Amino acid sequence: MLINIFSARCIGIDAVPVTVEVDITSGIGIHLVGLADVAVKESLLRTVTALQTLGFRIPGKKIVINLAPADLHKKGSGYDLPIALGIVAASGQKELPGLGKYIVMGELGLDGSVRPVPGALPITEMARDRGFEGCILPYESACETLGYGLARVFGVRTFSDVISIMEGNEDCSGMEIRDIPSGKTVPVCTPEGSDVRQEQLLSGEIPDFSSIYGQEGAKRGLEIAAAGGHNVMMIGPPGAGKSTLARAMAGILPPMSTEESLQTSKIYSVAGKYRSGNRIVRQRPFRSPYHNISAASLIGGGSDSIIPGEISLAHNGVLFLDEFCEMPKRILEMLRGPLEDRRVTISRLRTKISFPASFMLVAATNPCPCGYYGDGDRCSCSVARRTAYLSRLSGPVMDRIDIHLWINPVETGKLIKVSAAEPSSKVAERVCRAREIQKERLKHTGIFTNAEMNGKMTAEYCRIPENCRKFMEKTVDTLGLSARAYHRILKLARTIADLDGSENILIQHLTEATRYRLLDRKDLGVIL
Repeated sequence: MLINIFSARCIGIDAVPVTVEVDITSGIGIHLVGLADVAVKESLLRTVTALQTLGFRIPGKKIVINLAPADLHKKGSGYDLPIALGIVAASGQKELPGLGKYIVMGELGLDGSVRPVPGALPITEMARDRGFEGCILPYESACETLGYGLARVFGVRTFSDVISIMEGNEDCSGMEIRDIPSGKTVPVCTPEGSDVRQEQLLSGEIPDFSSIYGQEGAKRGLEIAAAGGHNVMMIGPPGAGKSTLARAMAGILPPMSTEESLQTSKIYSVAGKYRSGNRIVRQRPFRSPYHNISAASLIGGGSDSIIPGEISLAHNGVLFLDEFCEMPKRILEMLRGPLEDRRVTISRLRTKISFPASFMLVAATNPCPCGYYGDGDRCSCSVARRTAYLSRLSGPVMDRIDIHLWINPVETGKLIKVSAAEPSSKVAERVCRAREIQKERLKHTGIFTNAEMNGKMTAEYCRIPENCRKFMEKTVDTLGLSARAYHRILKLARTIADLDGSENILIQHLTEATRYRLLDRKDLGVIL
């Protein structure tokens, strides 16, 4: 008897259907075919043991299990549940009329319990698009889908729960994962590394701008970066406050829209980085890997299965790279493509997978090998050594960073005479208003911020009057800017105009935007 059960396979952050075909005929042995990896092949022993533990019998016949399509590699332990259902149904031990209605995924324990698997969000989205009634997933995985309204999802804890749903003889609505009713809370899942901004601000985990003394110019630069999603680099001696300023950015970023939240959540779902929490993902990720991170950890990859790296986990959020100049040059150059294309493509011999990577890069570095240039007369480096140190950052990498901020140590007098500084909440309000302007302007483009605009969009949305055009011609000639740097100045000026509530880009917006290009190659020797 041939039985079909529907499951899925994640490729990047999208899922494709996989049909588990189980046939029991005369003969001996259990045979699994369909390009299955070691984890899937091992599932046979897990599945057989779990079924026997639950009182089901394993037919003494030939059992053939095919994972279709046969030319698609199947990886992971998520096929345990559909294989077990197929054996039970094909052997006639249970009548399961619901087999063709749901996408089924889950790992089986030897005692019949169901364990979580990655990729619940893409799988649920695929089930909705393909017209299935819903999904049957492990409870922890099913919780990832809460709040997105993609499809009907059942969260199961044991194999017996799955049988009950498939038989359809009893009310299983209690296992359905539903949106949270108003005024009530239930356990849901948030991604590892996501920020619950208000709680962290109150606890001091995210510094408030009001607690950072001085550095008004740096705060202004970070406000502009947050408003337009621009990349920013801070250069200054140790103790100047670079890391504190970077962490404070998490307190001024606006909450994600539902569409942005879904994009980011799908990445965390595929990476298997969800953990128990108390709210849906609404705060932007803030990833801060150490500077000796490997290429695979930063970009993504893996030997058995390709998983997203830090730059994709920071999608729609912030990637903070401290000690930027100390990172291996090979790693730095790998950032070129993602910073420009807002995607990362990982190629293997038989596979090519793309992950979204539209993140804000916030980089911090010392200005010289000893680190103390700009801090009085403490620096012992020559101009040549300082220039060589910052020259570790190639021109193409620096071109892709919109804002360059020089961070000087705060004077002692400002630390002693503390004056009231603007809190993060006020800055966040301006950032939110600017983001709303951009959202309305770019609503038909598929992007959310000025920094994501391509050349055609820049020409359309960043038009400048004649006096501004002449100013930019002179600026490009004086600073020796590349075409990419010129377009980034235009996008930066557009963001500054949005913060001012100005419909048009004015000369003062271009002037301020140009000041943030202090590390362009022609100026480097003068600055140092």
